[in-house]
Amino acid sequence: LETKLHTVAWNEYRRGGKIKTRDEKENTLKITDFQLHASTAKRYGLGAHRGRLNIQAGVNENDFYDGAWCAGRNDPYQWIEVDARRLTKFTGVITQGRNSLWSSNWVTSYRVLVSNDSHAWTAVRNESGDVIFEGNSEKEIPVLNMLPVPLVARYIRINPRSWFEEGSICMRLEILGCPLPDPNNYYHRRNEMTTTDNLDFKHHNYKEMRQLMKTVNKMCPNITRIYNIGKSNQGLKLYAVEISDNPGEHEVGEPEFRYIAGAHGNEVLGRELILLLMQFMCQEYLAGNPRIVHLIEDTRIHLLPSVNPDGYDKAYKAGSELGGWSLGRWTQDGIDINNNFPDLNSLLWESEDQKKSKRKVPNHYIPIPDWYLSENATVAVETRAIIAWMEKIPFVLGGNLQGGELVVAYPYDMVRSMWKTQDYTPTPDDHVFRWLAYSYASTHRLMTDARRRACHTEDFQKEDGTVNGASWHTVAGSINDFSYLHTNCFELSIYVGCDKYPHESELPEEWENNRESLIVFMEQVHRGIKGIVKDVHGKGIPNAVISVEGVNHDIRTADGDYWRLLNPGEYVVGVKAEGYTTATKTCEVGYDMGATQCDFTISKTNLARIKEIMKKFGKQPMSLSARRLRQRARQWRQQR
Repeated sequence: LETKLHTVAWNEYRRGGKIKTRDEKENTLKITDFQLHASTAKRYGLGAHRGRLNIQAGVNENDFYDGAWCAGRNDPYQWIEVDARRLTKFTGVITQGRNSLWSSNWVTSYRVLVSNDSHAWTAVRNESGDVIFEGNSEKEIPVLNMLPVPLVARYIRINPRSWFEEGSICMRLEILGCPLPDPNNYYHRRNEMTTTDNLDFKHHNYKEMRQLMKTVNKMCPNITRIYNIGKSNQGLKLYAVEISDNPGEHEVGEPEFRYIAGAHGNEVLGRELILLLMQFMCQEYLAGNPRIVHLIEDTRIHLLPSVNPDGYDKAYKAGSELGGWSLGRWTQDGIDINNNFPDLNSLLWESEDQKKSKRKVPNHYIPIPDWYLSENATVAVETRAIIAWMEKIPFVLGGNLQGGELVVAYPYDMVRSMWKTQDYTPTPDDHVFRWLAYSYASTHRLMTDARRRACHTEDFQKEDGTVNGASWHTVAGSINDFSYLHTNCFELSIYVGCDKYPHESELPEEWENNRESLIVFMEQVHRGIKGIVKDVHGKGIPNAVISVEGVNHDIRTADGDYWRLLNPGEYVVGVKAEGYTTATKTCEVGYDMGATQCDFTISKTNLARIKEIMKKFGKQPMSLSARRLRQRARQWRQQR
C-alpha cells in the first residue's frame, strides 16, 4: 500500500505538481518559524527560518533577510529540521541552494532522518544502508527526491553530506507529506480551512481554462460573454470573460472594471482566483444573491485570467515547486509583460520640469511615443494586445493579480529622481490610490495580520499591507503607470500570495483569503462622481475633459458619460470640450457606496456655431489673422 501511494504521488507530480498526498508547505504561512530548527547558523539572517523553498534575499543580504539557511560550520554533523507538530506521512524533499547575488552556496548530497521525539533519529535506508540523496548542482533550480517508501513521523531532518567545494553548507527546502488527521490536535484544527463554495478547485491548463469559461457561459448565457483580445507569441488566444446584465456593449452610465492575471506566467494563483471568481459570480447571480446581482447589473466586468499563456505552459509542465522562482515568468521571446509598456512618466516629468519648453505634455491621455509603435521596438505581442484592449474599452478601475508577495502596490511605480532606486513617488490621486489599495488589503484574511511573517524580505505591516510601487522598487514602463497616464483607468498590482504556484490542495484556502477582497475591490468602481456631459440638444459629448480643482490629473468622457474616482469630500469639478463653453460646479462625494451624479450641459461657442453655419452653406470662416493679411495686401496694391 505504501509503495502504491508513493508511485501515485510521483506520477501525479510529474503531470503538473498535483501530489494529492501533500497538504502543507512552508510558504503557505502555516509552517511557522518556530517549527524550523537547525544545528547551527552563520548568523540570524541565515537561520533555519530562512530555509524555505524559493525564499528571496534582500539586495543587501543583511543580518535579517538572507536567502537560505547556512550552517555555522562546514562539517557532516550539520542539520536543518521541520517539526510538523503532528504525525505526518513524509513522501519527499525538494532542495535549492542559497539565493544570493554575491555568493554561490549549495548542498550536493544529504541524508534524511525522521523522529517522533526529536531525540532518537532513524535515517532513511535501503538494502545497502543509509540513502544518500543527490542534491543541487547550482543554486536556483529545485531538485526533487522522493523517499523510497513514505515514512510516518513528527519530525524530519536533512543532514548535508557534501556541498559545493568553493562554497559552504547553505540550502532552502520543501518537505512533501500528508499530515495525518488528529481531531484532538490544536495545530491541526488551527490549520484547517474549508469553503462552502462549490467551485472547481484545481490548476487549469490552457484547454481546461477554455472549457471552464465555456461552462460558465453555458450556465449564465444572459450575463456572460467570451471574447479574446489578441494572441500570444505562440498563437494562443488571450481569452476574457465579460460579466454584465447586457454583455457585448458599453452601456452609458455603467462603469467598466477589469481584473487581469498571469502577466508573469509562473504566478498562477491569480489565474485560478479569476477563474474561481467567474464561477462564483455566475452561481451567486443564479441564486439571487442581492450583492452580486446589484454588482453585475450596475457594472461591466471583464476578467482576463491568462495574459501570458506561453509562460504558464512552461510553469505548468514543471509543476508546483520544480519551476523555481522564474521559470515561465517571461513571454516566449523573453519579455516581462508587466514592465513592457511605454515610459510616459519621463515625458510628463520632463515637461513639468521645463516649464518654458515648447513641447507641452498633458497631465492625462499622454500619447504613446512613435518609437514604441515601430515594428522594431522590443514590445511583446501580448503587450500590444493589452494596450489595444485598454484603448478600446473605457475602463475606470482595474487590478492585475500577481504572486510572490502579500501586498497591494499602487502607482507611481517609477521614481522621479534618476539617482534613486526607492523613493515614495505619489500620483496626484495618491489619497484615492491609497484607499483603493487598503480596500483590498484590509478585507484579505492575511495581508493586514500583524502576526504573520513576511514572505521574503519586506514587512508591509507599517502601511497596512499596501505600498507605493516606487518606494518598493522602481520600474519604468509598468502597466499601472501606463494605465493612469494614457487612459482613465486607475490600476493597482495585487500580490495575492507568498507562494507563486500553490499546491492544488491549497486553492480553497487561498480562495477564502481573497474572495471578499476581490468583490470589495470591484465595488470601489462606484466611488467618487459620475455623470454625462451633453450639449443643449441632449447629445453626449465624447472626449470632454473632466478636471478636479487641486488634482493635477484629468480624465475624459466616453460616449458623453464619465466616472471620476474620488474619496469622500467636496470638489469643484470643471468640464471643457473643443468648440464648447467651459462649465464648473461643486460636487459632493459621500461615504456611502455609490458615485455622486454630477452632470453637465454645455453649449457651443460663438465661433463654433459660426463655423457650423458657414460649413452648412459651403463656406469656410476666415480667421482674423488671414483677414488682416488680405486687407493689408489690398491697401498696398492701391498705394502703388
